[in-house]
Amino acid sequence: MRHDLVTLQLFQAVAQVGSIAGAATRHNMVASAVSKRISDLEAQIGTPLFYRKRRGVELTAAGQKLLAHTRALDTHIERMDADMMRYADGKSGSIRVAANSSAITQFLPEDLAEFVKSHPDLRIELAEQTSGEILAAVREGQCDLGIFSGLTEPKGVTTLSYRRDTLVVATSPGHWLVGRESVTLRDLLEEDFVGLQEISSIQSHVRDEAIRLGAELKTRVSVQSFDGVRRMVQARLGIAILPYGAVEPYVRDGELSMVPLSEGWARRDLLIAVRAPKALPRPAQMLLDSLTGA
Repeated sequence: MRHDLVTLQLFQAVAQVGSIAGAATRHNMVASAVSKRISDLEAQIGTPLFYRKRRGVELTAAGQKLLAHTRALDTHIERMDADMMRYADGKSGSIRVAANSSAITQFLPEDLAEFVKSHPDLRIELAEQTSGEILAAVREGQCDLGIFSGLTEPKGVTTLSYRRDTLVVATSPGHWLVGRESVTLRDLLEEDFVGLQEISSIQSHVRDEAIRLGAELKTRVSVQSFDGVRRMVQARLGIAILPYGAVEPYVRDGELSMVPLSEGWARRDLLIAVRAPKALPRPAQMLLDSLTGA
């Protein structure tokens, strides 16, 4: 059976006030309309719900059982409304975020921890992807927010500034570059490199800069993660160009050394991509405001 909530509310009103006329007055309806709805409900269920009396009505056994169900239904609807309201005002829900390794390594952990502290009932689903994959995921609606390298051209999305990222040269301790105030890519062209996967925005950017100098990087080994690059550099398989935040903690621990790059292209922006800002769910909008300082 398919039940109409309005009719069930009218049934409950008739049961509470004990008359069809009283229920009609409460709901600002004519008595004949209420009576018709009650008769249709009884026909649908297949049994009388009220004893009709001279001065009002009285519930049958079936009516009493239905009244108990409608009261339980009211409770469930109130809970449903309260739950949906929490989603509407941003107190509950999940936020899908895709971010590149630079953002995850350097900035996102603290930024997300600060956000979650103020919004403990929100769940963040974070995926680590390359900048190209992130932009595709945002365009296709697979994530709410995407944090990517400004070196990757954004198409079909809206972008906002997030953080500034600086690339440095990571070396093993004792390497001949250690102690230099700064270097240029031209200074490094004879060095063996540990590189990231070819689809990495950093790898593509450094390769393009080498081509602009009329050279080609001597990549001895390529890996997929910053952790893999660091371990290869520690093993003296080559030097690497990585974000400052991915190297500096290991310099403090004595596992790596770091040399600044004195070139403008070594400073890049991290951006946030969204598909349609006005269409963001409330929780995602709140996170976006938090990450951009709005």
